[in-house]
Amino acid sequence: MEESSSPPYKGRNMDEPPAFKCDSSSLLSEDQFMCSVCLDEFTDPVTTPCGHNFCKTCLTQYWDNSPHCHCPLCKETFTKRPELKINTTLREVVDHFMKKKGLDKPAVLCDVCTGMKLKAVKSCLNCGLTFCKSHLELHYNVPKLMKHKLINPVENVEDYICQKHERPLELFCREDEMCVCQFCTETDHKTHKTVTIEEESGEKRGTIKIQTQLGKTQSEIQQMIQERLKNMEEIKHSVELRKKITEREIADSIEVFTAMVRSIERSQAELLQVMEEKQKAADRQAEGLIKDLEQEITELKRRDSELEQLSHTEDHIHLLQIYPTMNSPPHTKNWTDISINTDVNVETVRKVLSQLQEKLSETLNTKLKQAVSTELKRCQQYAEDVNLDPDTAHPKLILSDDGKQVTHGDTKQNLPDNPKRFYMYLIVLGKEGFSSGRFYYEVQVKGKTEWDVGVARESVNRKGDITLSPQDGFWTVILRNENQYKACAGPSVPLTLREKPQTVGVFVDYEEGLVSFYDVEARSHIYSYTGQSSAFTEKLYPYFSPCSNDGGKNSAPMIISCMFKTE
Repeated sequence: MEESSSPPYKGRNMDEPPAFKCDSSSLLSEDQFMCSVCLDEFTDPVTTPCGHNFCKTCLTQYWDNSPHCHCPLCKETFTKRPELKINTTLREVVDHFMKKKGLDKPAVLCDVCTGMKLKAVKSCLNCGLTFCKSHLELHYNVPKLMKHKLINPVENVEDYICQKHERPLELFCREDEMCVCQFCTETDHKTHKTVTIEEESGEKRGTIKIQTQLGKTQSEIQQMIQERLKNMEEIKHSVELRKKITEREIADSIEVFTAMVRSIERSQAELLQVMEEKQKAADRQAEGLIKDLEQEITELKRRDSELEQLSHTEDHIHLLQIYPTMNSPPHTKNWTDISINTDVNVETVRKVLSQLQEKLSETLNTKLKQAVSTELKRCQQYAEDVNLDPDTAHPKLILSDDGKQVTHGDTKQNLPDNPKRFYMYLIVLGKEGFSSGRFYYEVQVKGKTEWDVGVARESVNRKGDITLSPQDGFWTVILRNENQYKACAGPSVPLTLREKPQTVGVFVDYEEGLVSFYDVEARSHIYSYTGQSSAFTEKLYPYFSPCSNDGGKNSAPMIISCMFKTE
């Protein structure tokens, strides 16, 4: 690889630090150039081995007054006291940044200078004075003065000194939330929890850092609040809508079952009436037969009496003349072929039951169609303007210029094999992906003998072998061999449809884990994948496959017909 001959930082004086943007869009903030010990801009900044920056004086005094040599911010302990050297690059950056920000404060002047006062560099809390660079030399050389507490120059040094004990305010009382001196902790704040100002400021500094890293401005937070309030309203609206639908479904169910009960009661009454009429007819028949039997019994008894008398005489001729009726047989019926008709007309019962079943079926189908139509209308409220993504289309798929139609061509097009493109199967996805909420689209499949419709996960395999199943990131319904419909649920589920769908509607509720398919013209439900929330972990894209044109038999295009939200 040929190296560039251009010098670094071309067009800039190499003695100057690199320029930083200081407008509202800058990635740098004043907090990044403040010492966590004195909470002021760095003065002669030095860097610890753990990577944190402090004022040289602040860090030196901190270590002088501490039994251990550790970082004031992260508390990492160093076995050997590091040699501190001023980070000149950071110092130049801080100076340049503060000038750009226009945050340079009016110079604090030395309290010791006579005549023309010089600019102060430090304030001493023990002395109660502010010193310029030359007058501060003694604090760096005299052992007793080296123990004094130095801070960045301030105009009112007394604000940093305990007014009661005239000692530096080096500690912070967390119960009273105020700065105190060492003597205060032995008197008024003896039982209170106190920490060093460095420790307290370090924690607050950490909070500031976290907020800075989050990068959430007030406007962004307000926007997040509004978005969540909107989400709450959508959830409440969805709950209310679902409540109304449920109430309507309950009312419809009650109406259906009430109609069923009434029909059953009417049928039962009709059957009882038929059975009662049969019973009455049998009773009438039995009464007639009994009457006939009684008459025959009377006649037979009479003949029996005559025969009894005849048996005691020998003048048969005379008896026959006296009892001419004995000369002929008695008038009786052949009772072996006579029976009471107690059978109920089975054909009548079957006819009544068939009529009842047909009536109930019509009622149920009507109510079911009304319920599905209502549900489909609700889904259509979430309709999206879906467009086909040419970067995902298999090279043999031909897309219309408006991104609404797709057909299969016999010739493979010369297209770049980008990571998004499907290369083994005739698949194309929608441009828009969805990772929350609800969405709906419709696709016309009229005249086709094979097709696939549904949604797919963003990370599905696009170059190798795939299986249409939720486990592989596909939720689809397919048509094969002109009339074989299946839901590819892994294993596939055969679907029995009364009508051949001309337009298929696809509805997705991301949070609910629901993918439903509808026959738009018939206003009927085709299939639903439910309980898929755990599988919805990334964006879902509308999925289409026109399948092979099969020598022209399946050449009809798939057309996205729902392009806007319905009111």
